[in-house]
Amino acid sequence: MEAKMTKQIFEGLRVADFCWAAAGPQVGRELAEHGATVIRVESHRRLDILRSSPPFKDSIPTFNRSAFFTQYNANKYGISLDLGNPRAREVTRRLISWADIVGESMGPGAMAKLGLDYESCRKINPQIIYFSTCMLGQYGPHRDFRGVGTHVNALGGFCAVTGWPDSEPTQIFTAYSDYISPWYTLIAVMGALLRRRKTGVGMYMEQSQLEAAVSFLGPHVLDYAVNHNLLNRRGNRDRYMSPHGVYPCRGSDRWVALAVTSDEDWQRLCHVMGNPEWTKDPRYDSVVGRKENEDEVDRLIGDWTKDFLPEQVLAMLQGAGIAAGVVQTGDDLLGDPQLKHREHYHALNHPVIGSHSYHAPAYRLSQTPCVIDKPAPCVGEHNQYVYKDILGFSDDEIADMLVNGVITTDADAPTTVTVS
Repeated sequence: MEAKMTKQIFEGLRVADFCWAAAGPQVGRELAEHGATVIRVESHRRLDILRSSPPFKDSIPTFNRSAFFTQYNANKYGISLDLGNPRAREVTRRLISWADIVGESMGPGAMAKLGLDYESCRKINPQIIYFSTCMLGQYGPHRDFRGVGTHVNALGGFCAVTGWPDSEPTQIFTAYSDYISPWYTLIAVMGALLRRRKTGVGMYMEQSQLEAAVSFLGPHVLDYAVNHNLLNRRGNRDRYMSPHGVYPCRGSDRWVALAVTSDEDWQRLCHVMGNPEWTKDPRYDSVVGRKENEDEVDRLIGDWTKDFLPEQVLAMLQGAGIAAGVVQTGDDLLGDPQLKHREHYHALNHPVIGSHSYHAPAYRLSQTPCVIDKPAPCVGEHNQYVYKDILGFSDDEIADMLVNGVITTDADAPTTVTVS
């Protein structure tokens, strides 16, 4: 209630969200959770790929049951609109006129074919701030590359460096670039808003998600450019630290991660373990010696950790100033006392899925806190409110658009979805 009474940083900001999948919609969600009014535009005839992506409520794959979709679209209003229908132009014209920001994450050229590229929108609203985000950017020889975020993992070099030294390249479990790109875009949007406040002029921003991702390999690219050191797959090990890995603990599939960053850390670890005889071997005194005998060191560390619960190892090592963490599952995360204390998870009641948890932003603004109070919309859930109260269409006009398929309905959607 206290947060509700505090003016939010983006209160009064209006966003027309034509994005889909993950990287684009996350930008709108961050703005919405800090006060912006965000209208998510979708069509039942061409569903967002995340609406066909699991997990689904009760494992039933229909388009309003995906928890994957909900995580990127909380606090937004949702309308359904067939952008390919010529009569949708009046809707988009009013939407662009209303908005401060337009966001899209379709393939290069898609918005232009719909008459919704930046130049077209600027003619309607000269102050519009417009961002585009896609896999490889809006221009360049590979701009039409087809794929999803997992393919950006491969292009960005992440698959080549993930896995064991004797294994083939490994796909990261998720679309890594989707979790990096939105924050660059969000910062750029805030910069554009500040510039518009001073100049009254909008601007266009476009992003290559690949470039956002490869910046996280910057030190290793530099190491190769300067020293010709090529980063290779090394499992859980680190080039400069030992021991460094994930070790078995007591219980079924329980593990702890630890990292010894210095020889002083090593001495502290030996003390925690009770200084067993093997730790007095001079081969282990320095990180160089431990790296040369890493298989043996890891085995001996694992022999020690397996007698304890991971939480016990965590407490002992953290108490000694050694970096360590329990390898947590999804169940562990929902019960994590630190996350609970910081109110990281917010339970919202979705009209189809029911009550389920949403992440809070991974930052807190002391003077303008976030408010997470609306679950992600079903397709077209807020048609009546948005078309009538925000865009100013009459009841007769709305009915006409429904009859003519401009506004899509559940009848236009597949009864089940092909799981992506």
